[in-house]
Amino acid sequence: MADPNLSFLALAILLPIFFLLFLKLIVRPRPIRIPIKSRHVFITGGSSGIGLALARQAAAEGARVTILARNLEKLEEAKASIRLSTGIDVAIISADVCDFEAVKEAVATAGPIDVLVCNQGVFVAQELENQEMKEIKGMIDVNLIGSFNLVKAALPGMKNRTDRKPVSIAFMSSQAGQVGIYGYTAYSASKFGLRGLAEALQQEVVADNIHVSLIFPPDTDTPGLVEENKRKPRLTSIIAASSGAMQADEVAKKALDGIKSGCFMVPCNLEGFLLSIATAGLSPQRSYLMAFVEVISAGLLRIAGLCFQWTWYGSIEKWHAQQK
Repeated sequence: MADPNLSFLALAILLPIFFLLFLKLIVRPRPIRIPIKSRHVFITGGSSGIGLALARQAAAEGARVTILARNLEKLEEAKASIRLSTGIDVAIISADVCDFEAVKEAVATAGPIDVLVCNQGVFVAQELENQEMKEIKGMIDVNLIGSFNLVKAALPGMKNRTDRKPVSIAFMSSQAGQVGIYGYTAYSASKFGLRGLAEALQQEVVADNIHVSLIFPPDTDTPGLVEENKRKPRLTSIIAASSGAMQADEVAKKALDGIKSGCFMVPCNLEGFLLSIATAGLSPQRSYLMAFVEVISAGLLRIAGLCFQWTWYGSIEKWHAQQK
């Protein structure tokens, strides 16, 4: 007679193996590597912060880099900074991502793009009631509509390339594009919109060997963050403090590694990793091992998410009670 303990042990071992094999069979799109060396990497918002750090790292890895921003003087400074640190020259283009005709001209000037990084972004934290519509529209125009303009302008060249190697379109979202936070109404709306754009776009371009990445940095130590913090509501700072800040170089490395591996969701720290699992939903997943983690941890992370919401709403209640 078979030992029931041994039968249970065999079942406990075999079930996860069969489940992993099943996931390996069904995950889509398939795993991919995006080569960077000797290819054209086009980065918007490249004159400072994460964009500048990305340009520096891509250039150091042998890419031909073009950076785009509005301010020509800052672009010249960024170019000099990259040359000083890497000995490599990058191309610079001054244009406003909100102007589709200007973006089309910039892309035509730069030439065919292998890796498009839509990194431009503006952020002002404030309660919706107190924020001007002009400021709200500005965030949505730059963060979301600007990305549509860039993709629309770059896609024809990316699709008609003679080099049939895999290419990439990456969007710089935010952890505020994974979960809504007090004071981030307009910003979160623009960043949540990027996810819808990225998910649908991946289905539209996968047949052309174009692969989409969505990057989720936390607060990052950049010149922009200093200005943002001057107006950030106190409650926003309290709630957002649960995820620590990172340096631009750290975010750039995580972002570039994620782009090269073709990952759809690219978290940058532990909190972002957990948020990516908790909010996986119907997003594409190339790794069957990550798919396994998402499936087995979904329920537990939902409980953790409810605990965070309990803490956040407790902070809000306490804050309003103190104000009264």
